[in-house]
Amino acid sequence: MQQLRRVSLPEQTAAHLREGLRRGHWRGTLPGLVRLAAELDVSTKTIQAALRQLEGEGLLGARGQGCSRAILQPRAARQSLRVGILPYEALLEEQPKASQVLFQIQHDLEAAGHELFFTAKTQQDLQHDLRRIVRHVGENPADAWIVVSGSRALLRWFGRQKTPCLALFGRTDGLPLARAGPDKMPAYIAATRQLLALGHRQIVLIVRGARRKPVPGNVELAFLAELAAQGIKTGRYNLPEWEETPKGFDALLESLFRLTPPTALIVDETPRIFAVMQFLARRGIKVPGQVSLVATDYDALFAWGHPPFAHIRWESAPIVRRVVRWVTALRRGRADHKHINFPAQFIPGGSIGPCRQ
Repeated sequence: MQQLRRVSLPEQTAAHLREGLRRGHWRGTLPGLVRLAAELDVSTKTIQAALRQLEGEGLLGARGQGCSRAILQPRAARQSLRVGILPYEALLEEQPKASQVLFQIQHDLEAAGHELFFTAKTQQDLQHDLRRIVRHVGENPADAWIVVSGSRALLRWFGRQKTPCLALFGRTDGLPLARAGPDKMPAYIAATRQLLALGHRQIVLIVRGARRKPVPGNVELAFLAELAAQGIKTGRYNLPEWEETPKGFDALLESLFRLTPPTALIVDETPRIFAVMQFLARRGIKVPGQVSLVATDYDALFAWGHPPFAHIRWESAPIVRRVVRWVTALRRGRADHKHINFPAQFIPGGSIGPCRQ
């Protein structure tokens, strides 16, 4: 007959602490040795032995001599997640800044043991058709999704799903999903005000369709409000529609400069800034002598210009850390629907100047 095993006092104490951790009796860190010993009516030596046992089980983490132990999640709750990334369009070709952010996110999450994959088709490949995108997402099971620059309709759909989603950029006001990205509104306002102060009245903001439809986003509305505050009648001229292809973009520029040429352009995404520069060069239009230009994102190529290019700048590192923390919270069973935006700054440069019309 098997003999009964006697359970030592440190083991009993460890079992009691283990149950307290399971029930969430303590949060973040455990109390100190003396306090725990008094609470459980045992010696500090017994507490030390129990804590070492829980550390070996991965429930607690030592933080140095004299420091209280950090409470960790049970190993069973710390499994890796399969995270899907749904890009807006081809990354390196169309979104160099977003590419930098995404590749760093990929590196950091994979280093933490997670599995990441990019969908075979982008939102642009699927022609921004919600039904096609939903079908494509359904064909790629994931524990969590990161959606890059999603439209309002797409993010609203993700907000109704059980699978957690984080919007990297995109319009998430009022939606029950997490968000990370730069807060560009103050920078847009600063850029617009400086152009107005330089005498510009014919200012055009060129952004992708997800920023305009079904109604303009908050940043775009702030831009239009700044113009209206100066008595400028705003309309589709200031925030034009265009087909999101190279041919469609060129057609937009042709139409803008045909009758009432803008004196200032604020252009979203670096590749389109260079398309604008090429268009103007073909027509002998000088920057900033005849047209001022502002880019809504920074590109390392700008540093090679003299004087530097006017742009909106934001740091990618805080956004990457935010996404990694979001995935870590999911792994630990905690929902996170916070909308966290990071500062962006307007950097004046040599691509803007006084209006000469």
